[in-house]
This record gives sequence, C-alpha cells and structure tokens, in this order.
Amino acid sequence: AGAVLGTARVVAGLAPKGVEVHFIVAACENMVSAEAMRPGDILVASNQKTIEVINTDAEGRLTLADALVYAEALGQMDAIVDIATLTGAVIVALGPEYAGLWTSDDDLGESLLGAAADTGELLWKMPLAKEYAEQCKSTIADLKNVGAGGGGSITAALFLKEFVKETPWAHVDIAGPVWDDKKGGATGYAVRTLSKFVSSYSS
Repeated sequence: AGAVLGTARVVAGLAPKGVEVHFIVAACENMVSAEAMRPGDILVASNQKTIEVINTDAEGRLTLADALVYAEALGQMDAIVDIATLTGAVIVALGPEYAGLWTSDDDLGESLLGAAADTGELLWKMPLAKEYAEQCKSTIADLKNVGAGGGGSITAALFLKEFVKETPWAHVDIAGPVWDDKKGGATGYAVRTLSKFVSSYSS
C-alpha cells in the first residue's frame, strides 16, 4: 500500500500529460474473529471463481485477486500492474535486494524492467510457468490459495493471473527489497520504478 500511495503522490506531482492512472489499495483488517476464514473454507471471489483456503496466512492474494477484478472492470486500459509483499518464497529465490516480476505480456515486462533499470531499482523477470498451474487447482473448488509444491512465488503469480481476463498484466513481488534491516526501515522500493513507468505513457 505504501508503494502505491507513494507512487500516486509522485505521479500527481509530475502530472504526465495524457495519462489516466488508477491507484487501487486492497486494504482490509486482518483480525481473528468468529467470522475469520479457516483452513478448508471455500470462498467466492468477485469474479465468481471459488477458492479453497489451504493456508490462512496466504490472505494477501485473496484481497489482491478481488482488486484485480475490480481494476479490469473499470474499463479498457493499457495495463494493470499489481505490487505486493506477497511471498517469502521470492526472497528465497532472489534474496533481499531484488523484486520479482511476472507478466502475461512481454512488452509490458520490458517496459517495467527498463523503468527499474533507469531508476536504479533491482527487478528480475521470473517465469510465469504454466507447468506449475496444476498446483493451484483444487478438487473441491476452482483454485487453492497456495500451491502444493515448491516455487511458491510462481504459484502465487499464477493464482493472481486467474483474475485478469484480457488486459496486459504484471505482478511485482517486493517482499525482499521493501525493507532494510541494516537501516531499520522501509526503503520506498518501487515508487521510482512505477513513477517512471507511468510517465512513459505521457503524450
């Protein structure tokens, strides 16, 4: 949420001509209650896909999924980019310095990688491996909220992909570089990359 709101502030200041951009924050309270989800629950997403809850700690992708459906419903657009501290698996794969990028569109991916390179933020393209898609399927629902095997950051991206129909889409997992233990605080990672990316659409 911080990266999205930070980017919104920068883009508002830059005011790139001819660009309409929507900043969506899928925020909700994550609190235990009598109505909290439990392992084995079946949830219905806003696009009517059913999701079997395997791991209640994989809750962020559930709210993000609905945000993607909402974003695409706003109308025709050039791209949807979601950003989240989604998985610990991306830190295992890339370490604390790099964010992971998954995309359904090569041109969109190159644009984001270029923006990251121009602003000095480290971003690495990861495979949106269809070979792992089976891990996201459930025997009692359309999807599971976590994969059954390894490659957790990949299966998380594949899960999110199920909630975008046709719009070019990219997912950026910033779990690694968003926090600096040495300095003891947030880094603001992705604000520069996303601001540069949005500005690239300026007429």
